[in-house]
This record gives sequence, C-alpha cells and structure tokens, in this order.
Amino acid sequence: MKRQITQKLLILLTIGISLCITACSQDDDTLIIYSGRSESLVGPIIEQFSQSTGISVSVKYAKTGSLAATLLEEGNKTPADIFFAQDPGGLGAVGLMLSELPSEVLSKVSDWAKSPEGKWIGLSGRARTVIYNTTVLDETDLPDDLMGFTDPKWNEQIGWPPTNGSFQTMVTGMRSLWGEDKTRSWLEGIKKNNPKQYPKNTPTVLAASKGEINVGFVNHYYLYRFLAEEGDSFAAKNYHPRGGGPGALVMVAGAGILKTSENIETARKFLEFMLSPVAQQYFVSQTFEYPVVEGIKTQHGLTPLNNINLPNISVGDLRDLQGTQKLLRGLGIIS
Repeated sequence: MKRQITQKLLILLTIGISLCITACSQDDDTLIIYSGRSESLVGPIIEQFSQSTGISVSVKYAKTGSLAATLLEEGNKTPADIFFAQDPGGLGAVGLMLSELPSEVLSKVSDWAKSPEGKWIGLSGRARTVIYNTTVLDETDLPDDLMGFTDPKWNEQIGWPPTNGSFQTMVTGMRSLWGEDKTRSWLEGIKKNNPKQYPKNTPTVLAASKGEINVGFVNHYYLYRFLAEEGDSFAAKNYHPRGGGPGALVMVAGAGILKTSENIETARKFLEFMLSPVAQQYFVSQTFEYPVVEGIKTQHGLTPLNNINLPNISVGDLRDLQGTQKLLRGLGIIS
C-alpha cells in the first residue's frame, strides 16, 4: 500500500515538475515590450503578431520618456526585450542599451528611417504639422514657419502639448537646426503668447476644431482619425509650414532590441513582422501614418512626403532628449 502511494506521489511530482518546466519555459519565451506608443494605436497590430506567430507577448505601456528613464534605471536587470518608442529621441536616450540590428532587418528601410549606428529601426513615419481652425483661418493666414507664431497677434490662440514626446523631439530638431539661442527665443516667444497646454496631441486637435484655440503643434495623423469619424464637418486642417523648418519635420516611431534580451531571435521576428506588408498597411490604414517600406501606398488624402518642405535634419540629430527636457524645465514649460 505504501509502495503504491509512493509511486503515485512520484508520478504526481514528475507531472508537477513537467508542468513547472513548461510554464517557466512559456514565461521565458514571452516577448516583453516596453511601448511608448499608446495601446489604442499599436495594441491591435501587436496582438496580430502574437496570433499569427503563436508568440506570447507582454506589453508595458507608458510615455516614451518615462520608459526610457525606467530602462536606464533598470539597466542590465531590465526584463524588456523590445523598446518601441514614439520617437527617435527616446531611442537615442537608451542607445547604449540597444544591440546592433542585423543587416537584413536594417536594409528594409531607407536611411532616414533608421539609426545611423544600426541600433534601432523606424516602423512608421509621422509628420509634424500645425493644426488650425478652419472657421476662422485659411492656410494663407499662417506664417511660413514656426517662428512666425511668436508674433503677439497669436496671443491666446495657440495650443501645445509640451510634455508629449513628439513635441519634445520637434524641439530637439529645432535645437539642431536653429541652435540653442534661437530655440530658446522661440519657446519664450510662444510662452509670452499664453498658449493653452494640453496633455497630448488628441485634445489639442479637438480644441482646434472647437475653437478653443486657433492653432496647435501636433503630429499629422490625429486629424485623420477625427476625419474618419466625423468627415469634412470636422473644423480643422493640417498645415505643413511652407517655409519648412522644424515644424515640417518628419520623424519615425521605431523600436530596438535590448542587449540584455534573452529572446533576441523572437524580438527580431517582431521587428520583421512590423516591417511586413501586413503591418505597414495597418499603420497606413488604421493609424494614418506614413509607411517606411517601399511599395506601400499612403492613405488617400494624406499629404505626400515629397510635397512637404522637409528640413535637413537626420535621425541622429534627434537623440538629445535630455537636453531638450532640461531646456523646457529651465523655462518653466514642463516640471
């Protein structure tokens, strides 16, 4: 009798060990993504990756700047495999923690959409733009570039989201293009015009349509999300500054693989999936962004990139996020 009980215990113990090994293996194989892009934007395509590959995915969503700070604090102990950032600034901030990507991945996109050192790759393109209220303004009423908005005539008409990562990347590009003094002068000039502050792009665009503000500094695609829901009755449009400059910057949302990742191959599969026609078409049709891979048509009505007076700024010029945040804090624009 004791022998039978002992055998049963051994069998149960063996099954338990087997189940534990399987569970632990599944946990180890889970791809962990730190995403500075919101769940509403990228959650569906990440879920599609998981379903199509059978790979388990765990995503931590937060602002790009916050996640970059978390990664730097965690250091070699970070559980993250992938850092999916809203902008190059966030990726550049943790550049030393990212592994160099294989050439077969990097070769899928043009130079404007990847790290000069091969540490990260762009997955979709986003243009900076000025959103304006169409009931009170025509495009001809708007200045050639962003510096024109420091004119006192724009007092109490401007909205901006200075804590937003893309806005801070634009300011980083501004510092590269204009220099520190002119950038500081622009920020001080806008501040003197008493801008209304918003937490992110979406409420800034909505405020422009409602006449709470007449102009705002945002990414291009938020307008198209509203247009898809409300049609031409939505009283706002995008303006790509005719004079170019930092207000006409086109940047990328991108991702890199952490050096400490134990799922390098799985992480590489994730990047390849995000550069596949399926994912690129998702970014075009669902988030209204620009594809980074050739052969994918942009959404109808989207301003072609060759119609935008693009500034001469490389992705390598957009890395100093910390310097930009220091400048914004010094001017009392962010805390």
